[in-house]
This record gives sequence, C-alpha cells and structure tokens, in this order.
Amino acid sequence: MTAAEDLAKQLAHHARALKAPRIGEAAKRLGDQARDAGWSHEEYLVAVLDREVSARDASGARLRIRAAGFGATKTIEDFVFDHQPALKRDTIAHLATGLGVKAVVRPGCASCSPPPPNGSPDCTTPKPPAACPTMLARLRRYGILIIDEVGYIPFEQDAANLFFQLVSSRYEHASLILTSNLPFAR
Repeated sequence: MTAAEDLAKQLAHHARALKAPRIGEAAKRLGDQARDAGWSHEEYLVAVLDREVSARDASGARLRIRAAGFGATKTIEDFVFDHQPALKRDTIAHLATGLGVKAVVRPGCASCSPPPPNGSPDCTTPKPPAACPTMLARLRRYGILIIDEVGYIPFEQDAANLFFQLVSSRYEHASLILTSNLPFAR
C-alpha cells in the first residue's frame, strides 16, 4: 500500500468516526487545488470543513422542512405574482408557507410544527376532554405553528373554544401564522 493510499484510508476512517462523510470527498477534490494554489495547511483544512458544514446545513434544512410537514415546499422567492395581478410585490411579506420554510431552514430551529390534520389543531373531531389539554400542550411547544386555511371547515362551539385557547396561549410567547380564505370583519 502506498503512502497516499494509506492516508486516504485513514482519512476515510476518521470521516466515518466523526460522522462527517463528505470530508473524504472534499479532501480528495480540494487536494490538488490546494497544492496548485499554494494554500497553507490551515486554508486547506478550512476549505474542507467548509464543504462539510455547508452540506450539513443543507441536509439539516431539508430534514427540518420535511419534519415541518408542509404540504408543498413553497418559498417566498417562488411566489408567482403574475397569478395575482392585484397584489403588489412590495406589500407581500407574510406568505405563511414561505415564512415557515424560511424559518425551518435556519440551523437551530428545532421545533417547528407539522400542520395538524385538515389545517386545524384537530379540534373538529370528537375527543375525550382529557385529551384536549395534552394536545394543546404539545402544540404550545412548537416554536412556530402554522395553521393554514382557518375556516375552511366550520368550527363547532367546543372546537372554537379550543382553538381560541391555543391562539391565546401562544400570544406574545411563540410564533403563530394563520391563513384563511375568509374575509375578516373590520
């Protein structure tokens, strides 16, 4: 075994041990570039580790988006204003899913809510009264809760009361984004 093969084997072992699989690939790809450009050891190491950190951030963002349970991944940048000609680009800043995606791709956003069934906090199905506080406590733990299409299915009185409890419990404590196709009274 040559010295280069031995180093490659050691690098692969260390990358697996550190659970950083892209280090080996980046080290190999950047090795020639570093030698040709005369990089210092530190510059080379930083370049290799930058690749690993970038890949982890991207992978983590994909996982957080999937865990958030968005029906479709829509970003603010993807919004097609041509479909809504009455909307002005500079006045649209709060598109719910776009904001949610932007929030969960940030590293460190560990608690973002998957959307509850039917876009509401599951208040439309009969539940034993003891289950409601547990459900509300679980929903309160999320750093961001997005409830899409409020009013699409009418609330029964008990469901409306639970929904109000959820909204009021998050007021000034955690983020809540509500969307609805219903007009709001002025």
